[in-house]
Amino acid sequence: MFVYRLLLCLAAPYFALKLWRGAPEGAMQQRLGGDGGGARAGAVFWLHAASNGELTAARPLIETLLTRDPRLSLVVTCNSDSGRALVESWGLGRVSARLAPLDYRLTLRRFIANWQPDALILVESELWPNRMVTMNELSRPVVIVSARMSEKSAAFWRRLPGLARRVMGTISFLSAQDAASEARFVTLGLSDAQIGEAQNLKLQGRKGTFDKAEKTRLSGVFTRDKTMLAASTHEGEETLLIRGFKEAQAQQPGLKLILAPRHPRRSAEIRALLAGHDMRFATRSLGEEPDAQTQVYLADTLGEMPLWYELAATTFVGGSLVTRGGHTPLEPAAHGSALLHGPHLDNFAEVYAALQENGASVRITGSAELAHALLSLSAADRAEMAALANRVIAGLQGDAGLAAIADKIADLTRGVALQAPGQSS
Repeated sequence: MFVYRLLLCLAAPYFALKLWRGAPEGAMQQRLGGDGGGARAGAVFWLHAASNGELTAARPLIETLLTRDPRLSLVVTCNSDSGRALVESWGLGRVSARLAPLDYRLTLRRFIANWQPDALILVESELWPNRMVTMNELSRPVVIVSARMSEKSAAFWRRLPGLARRVMGTISFLSAQDAASEARFVTLGLSDAQIGEAQNLKLQGRKGTFDKAEKTRLSGVFTRDKTMLAASTHEGEETLLIRGFKEAQAQQPGLKLILAPRHPRRSAEIRALLAGHDMRFATRSLGEEPDAQTQVYLADTLGEMPLWYELAATTFVGGSLVTRGGHTPLEPAAHGSALLHGPHLDNFAEVYAALQENGASVRITGSAELAHALLSLSAADRAEMAALANRVIAGLQGDAGLAAIADKIADLTRGVALQAPGQSS
């Protein structure tokens, strides 16, 4: 812990400068552990997830916890303002969304004093030593759900064996999302007694909510069978996608592209890219209306991805042509959109392997393969791919996973909350 805390001290000027420059309103106060708390009728759980994908995956668990105890409150923290906005957009009662406090003991003590959380629930790979140790020292359970550990991350922790043992020792319960991750946690010092049945929260994906009136309005421009969505794209992907789309559109002029970057702040960069490729485009955030002449609609907003899935019969899943590990295929499949993706799929390796094995997705590596897929897949092909993808995903989902996790949290908090419906105290 000494080395970690020393590194944090050395990094303090960087964090201070980052907060001071361009931080969203209220960000500094929240990052320093302030803003919130107050009286609560029942237990308070602190759930932390890094970003939008992990938050979306955690939502079914959050709703399960809230349903089980009408007095329970949750403070949900994340690392980005877009994640905070996403949680707020759910409109869930008894859920407060905040930016996560920096992993300094002083800010954590302030945050914990404000919120008085009875347990810390971490999603996927968010292993923050000070927050885990601080909660453990207060005898508050530390739970990790859908835990993910890549070989690269495991190698990092192995270089710091003392820190790894200390962090692993704080964990009350861990449910890994796959056997490989579980094995890596064990090599770092986690015991069998700390481990529960593997459960990937992202397999609990569901069809998202969207503005039906807006779908109807935009459907006049975007014919579903002729529309492709590029979802959650990253730098380095858009150029390949635009080239492939342009090549296909030269043979099928009616094709349209909805381009939804992972980070809307890249809008100006992508607009310049589209202009450089002589594409006729409209930009959502600027209020520009697409029309029959629009080739590309730049969907540079937050919280509207389900709408774009609804409008597109084909979805390219971003983060997979570059080394980002690929984003979720579950949501587009739930909306009946056929799946295209690149070769970098580490984040959902098991799911993508099953999809490809069953012919429920198409792998591309560049613009020529994208153009070929867009031109060769018929409307019937795309519909069959989407239906098959949903059957494959359903076969991977565990029906009792969320209930089992809620039961374990109830045990760890000594029945303070979360009895399943019908149970007596």
